Amino acid sequence: MLKAPRRSERVADTARQLCAELITRARAPEFFGALGVPDTMDGRFDLVALHAWLMLESLAAKPPLAQALVNEIFVNFDEALRHLGTGDASMNRRLKTMASAFYGRLQAYRAASSVDELCAAVHRNLYRGAEERREQARTVAAYAWMVRSHLGSGDLAAGRLEFGPLPNM
Repeated sequence: MLKAPRRSERVADTARQLCAELITRARAPEFFGALGVPDTMDGRFDLVALHAWLMLESLAAKPPLAQALVNEIFVNFDEALRHLGTGDASMNRRLKTMASAFYGRLQAYRAASSVDELCAAVHRNLYRGAEERREQARTVAAYAWMVRSHLGSGDLAAGRLEFGPLPNM
């Protein structure tokens, strides 16, 4: 009986650790430099969603940890909105909008069965279809495709992960 609270506490701790690493990777300056991701709330959100998809794919066999990770991501979204001055009255509406966008992106990335399909999803979501960003979208899609195999080699359940190298242009 006493093992269950300790187990859920370990899962929450692991999720916090994974979320911190996910956000650190999503904020890597390389994305906002040569890769041309807009350094805006939307650009940052989209990079978090992309990296969350990668991690959640690797956690498919561990639903409690996957759910704890999503919960932690949304705690971070909530804190970011509050830091920007979003009041309690509009918080639920803003979080619902973010949740819809987040899960929509996860669905789009999950549906990609090739690098080309992932490139189309990345171009549409991360770059909002900007024609001059097609090459960057291809680079980010190739990076994400490669990261899927790197994350599989880490021990995400223990909070250890390996994204692999950052993309280069």
